[in-house]
Amino acid sequence: MAKLVLFNKPFNVLSQFKADGERSTLAAFIKIPEVYPAGRLDYDSEGLMLLTDSGPLQHRIAHPDQKLPKTYWVQVEGVPDTQAIQQLIRGVTLKDGTTKPAKARLISEPENLWPRTPPIRERANIPTQWLELTISEGRNRQVRRMTAAVGHPTLRLVRAQIGDWKLDQLQPGGYALLEVESPEPTKKPFKRSGHERRAPNARNPAVSRRGVAASAKPSGRKSGRAQPSRRR
Repeated sequence: MAKLVLFNKPFNVLSQFKADGERSTLAAFIKIPEVYPAGRLDYDSEGLMLLTDSGPLQHRIAHPDQKLPKTYWVQVEGVPDTQAIQQLIRGVTLKDGTTKPAKARLISEPENLWPRTPPIRERANIPTQWLELTISEGRNRQVRRMTAAVGHPTLRLVRAQIGDWKLDQLQPGGYALLEVESPEPTKKPFKRSGHERRAPNARNPAVSRRGVAASAKPSGRKSGRAQPSRRR
């Protein structure tokens, strides 16, 4: 069994244990030994982080090849129209390429959402709107760049779900400790190097034996018995 920690990362907390100047880290909240983050969450983002003591589980959660979906609550500036939502769903062109198809919809402010400290900066006479956005990638600051690309900068970003694990009632700085099955370590398929020599006729034992027998005969060594000459 493996330990899995569901943690609600507060705003302006680094997703690491190592100290970094005056900035707050996970060490201020989590005292469980030998657990490590499975993925990261930006310093200025809030919400669900997963930590574990299992290497295979950490890989299953965090590695891009696994494509584990992540759901975010996003407060944006302005109210996105249908065209903007469809852009988010189909994929948005960013500097590092087009994003993969996502799920996006307008929502009301999530229930039981805590106030942020400090609060967001709102501009007078410009409304804000909450979105629910689910992506299966992990590019740097991807959600913020996606909403900005469709004309609606992100004001607040809360991760609500990773795979089947949800934030639920966890408050900022709080965590829940679970015991879960650890997946089997991933075994990479063996690939033969181009410089590696294969045994001759390895697929045909009979030929291999003949080859070995033939190679076992002495070469260039005179026998004690005279060899008859061969006429041509």
